[in-house]
Amino acid sequence: MLKTMPSGVNGDGRATRAATTRPGARPTTPPVPGTEAIALVQSSSLPMLVQQELERMILAGELPAGSKLNEAAIADRLGVSRGPVREAFRALEESGLVRLEKNRGVFVRQVPVEEADDIYELRAVLDEFVGRRLARMATPEHVRELRARVERMEKAAAKGDVEAYLAANVDFHDRMVELAGNAKLLVTYRRLVNELLLFRHATLVQGGALPASTREHRNIVDKIGAGHAAAAGHALFAHVMASRERMHRARAAAAAAAAPRRSSRKSR
Repeated sequence: MLKTMPSGVNGDGRATRAATTRPGARPTTPPVPGTEAIALVQSSSLPMLVQQELERMILAGELPAGSKLNEAAIADRLGVSRGPVREAFRALEESGLVRLEKNRGVFVRQVPVEEADDIYELRAVLDEFVGRRLARMATPEHVRELRARVERMEKAAAKGDVEAYLAANVDFHDRMVELAGNAKLLVTYRRLVNELLLFRHATLVQGGALPASTREHRNIVDKIGAGHAAAAGHALFAHVMASRERMHRARAAAAAAAAPRRSSRKSR
């Protein structure tokens, strides 16, 4: 919740100073450890913090796909005024996570499976381009950085922590697109990723998905590090299409599990 935010952020989303210096006052002492982090939070805009919290809630399923978001209720839940929530809604619409319907309100986007298929196909093409490009231009430092992100995924997979794995997974792919150095691609890519977040969460919950996905990521970095452009591009394309296949298996498994429950209710 945002109710525990530092008092240095006011309800309008502007940072406030903790104190003012009086003329002739003695210089202040050096900041104690940790104050830099507090200053960072205080300098952040409140709408952005609200947006980040809503993104987390949507991804975690606390705000499920298709649900209506009430501005006043969200503001009360997060302990903020309605203005930052309204701004966060607009940003979330631009990122593809919610939709604003005139005279109806704001809803968490519900992406049909047919659209998810289309997004996976488009992502596969973009990722292939990224893989080829990085294999040609990535520095040894970039490769070490990507390996470190894969290691974060491996640690989360070993613990069975789907939330941490998904966060590390998104961070890995986002960083690769950043390193590719195409700003337009980055904006498009991030929207596509946001639209798939709920599908990907369900996919990774499926048994055996985390180790398989981790191996694919390790292979991708190996190909990039070796400078094999075609192989790196193919590895990324195959990874995205494998993710789509895992999504369909997860949906089929969920449907099969729900069938006995529906039959039981009908027989009563």
